[in-house]
Amino acid sequence: MRPLIVTEFVSLDGVYEEHSPWRAPYDPDDGPFKRDELFASGALLLGRTTYEAFAAYWPTATGAFADRMNALPKYVATSRPGPLGWNATALGPDVPADVQALKSQPGGPLLLYGSGTLAQTLLRRGLVDELRLMVFPLVLGRGKRIFDTLEHLPLTLLATRALGTGVLLLTYGPARP
Repeated sequence: MRPLIVTEFVSLDGVYEEHSPWRAPYDPDDGPFKRDELFASGALLLGRTTYEAFAAYWPTATGAFADRMNALPKYVATSRPGPLGWNATALGPDVPADVQALKSQPGGPLLLYGSGTLAQTLLRRGLVDELRLMVFPLVLGRGKRIFDTLEHLPLTLLATRALGTGVLLLTYGPARP
């Protein structure tokens, strides 16, 4: 069974999205982590908003990271009809069931980038095997928070890593009895 890994940029107060876009401070140490994460993946899982932003950028980007991003199959949670481009397939109306089916297929890990609403749905359903939070040293005070819709989610800390400029990578898995 292939694991589902969710990776999110969040502020110290848990905000993953705010209406006025915030830019997380970039550090060269972030690059190798994101590269390793992408190259270890077998497919991307994306919400429609993230898919559209990525599909507008990555097909014209160059380099090994862009080549890998473009080559990976993508599965998109969307309710909009119509075909998707950029090597993407729309998931059906029962997204958790479709994700469970994808997890049962052979292949490398499914990597969910951003897509906070989709991440919340899959966390709530117990489908996430690993949650990677890149926590930036920034308090936004408002915006969509990654855990807003989750009432009880016991997690186990698997690893911590400092990425530079105060960014911490916190890796969690589901709490096991």
